[in-house]
Amino acid sequence: MIKRFTAALLAVVMLTAVFTSCAKKPKNAANTVTTPVNTAKSDIETDSSSFKLSYSKSDSLNPYESNTLNNQVLGNLVFESLFRLDEGYKLVPELAVGYSYADPVTIKVTIPSGREFSNGKKITASSIVYAFKEAKASVQYSNALRGISSAKAEGENVISFKLSYKNPEAHNLLTFPIASRKSDKKGYPIGSGRYVFGEADGNAFLELNKGYKDFTPHITKITLVNITAADSIDNAINIGNISYTYRDLSSGAKTKINSNKKAVNLNNLVYIGLNCYAGITSDENIRKAISLAIDRDTLVKSAYQGYARAATSPFHPVSALGKETTVFSSSADVSAAKQAITQSRYKNDKLKIDILVGTNSEKTAVAMLVKQQLEAAGFKVTINREKNEVYKSKVDYKSYNIYIGETRLTNDMSLLGFFTEKGATSSGINTKEGKSAKSYRGYLNSTNEIGKFILDFQEEIPFIPLLYREGMICWAKSMHGDMQGYEGNYFSNIEDWYFN
Repeated sequence: MIKRFTAALLAVVMLTAVFTSCAKKPKNAANTVTTPVNTAKSDIETDSSSFKLSYSKSDSLNPYESNTLNNQVLGNLVFESLFRLDEGYKLVPELAVGYSYADPVTIKVTIPSGREFSNGKKITASSIVYAFKEAKASVQYSNALRGISSAKAEGENVISFKLSYKNPEAHNLLTFPIASRKSDKKGYPIGSGRYVFGEADGNAFLELNKGYKDFTPHITKITLVNITAADSIDNAINIGNISYTYRDLSSGAKTKINSNKKAVNLNNLVYIGLNCYAGITSDENIRKAISLAIDRDTLVKSAYQGYARAATSPFHPVSALGKETTVFSSSADVSAAKQAITQSRYKNDKLKIDILVGTNSEKTAVAMLVKQQLEAAGFKVTINREKNEVYKSKVDYKSYNIYIGETRLTNDMSLLGFFTEKGATSSGINTKEGKSAKSYRGYLNSTNEIGKFILDFQEEIPFIPLLYREGMICWAKSMHGDMQGYEGNYFSNIEDWYFN
């Protein structure tokens, strides 16, 4: 089974390499700048001084202990994973050569012999088990790995992962970084990636990992610049003090950045939470009417300035599950919304809805647009904007008709946060007897197909997916190369980047 899967994975990797080498038209041309490459690679000299990245000197560079985004991004260059996800959330092997399900709650992963950390120490199954335990115990990865309960080495090349519950997409969770048990002589963590940490005169840098095979970049050394505050990082990329950065846009800072930039997919779902227990939204026809009245394309363009994708499924629209389960239109259908209202038990003078929202500027903009769209369908709408502590309390106690929420789905696209009693996003949802909750658990347990869940979801509407947010990568105008970085693999083709 592993051999067959390995062959399939290698075929996918080869096809991916062929297609990604071709030039592509940017998805959002207004927000993307791609510098054409006209120079033959052999004519470009190596560069050990031009490329600069920000990092936080006061924060750890250990991938299991770092708290700042810039240090976590640096880890992409130093540490490998068993697998990575590509831009379409498909699994691609990195350290591993394959996986198989030994049974519904056990995944076995094979790693090749001969792989080493940058200090020359051998990478074995026990190295992976150590890394898994460290990652699972960390703040950074504990939530992402909650679907896997334990790991065990079976010889030097096979790791057995025990799942917390049945999950046909659990293999997508095997993307945690692999760091060595030991640090180098100066205390820097050790990985097996393309670069290694170094230090001279008290200044940290990254230099080429000479043991990394088939990697010949133009950039052989990377200067690390101590910048912690997000606003300072934005300013640094604008004025050229750093060469490249990733911004998750959680604070909506995209308008401050005037360097070259490219939107990247995030698995962050912005949604409408519904009180299915009480009030007007306890009527499923009203819930359907709300969903039909919403123009998701307008939310993307206006509230998020194009840095998002309309959610036409509970799952990310570029993922295999998202493509398979498209059920919502990205545009509004006001006439269908009005028809759903007539089928409800509420008359015109009772069509009152309160929208609860926090202080985030984009979500406030979403709330205002949703208000306009619902009013076009005949609802009378008020917005209740609260400070985040009060907002959270009202969500917890179901003191709302609808609320604007956001959640980051794990790499397995799990919706258990919505459909388990203590799930972080389960407020207002009938997690015990609801059709969607039951059929989603059935999908995980393989007692029904994903299509059954989607049909039940479409009928019940336990929450309303609106959009998936995007982040951005930004780079200096003096840099050249087809920037193919994306979340989780920010420096994917760094070997092709160079400066004037």
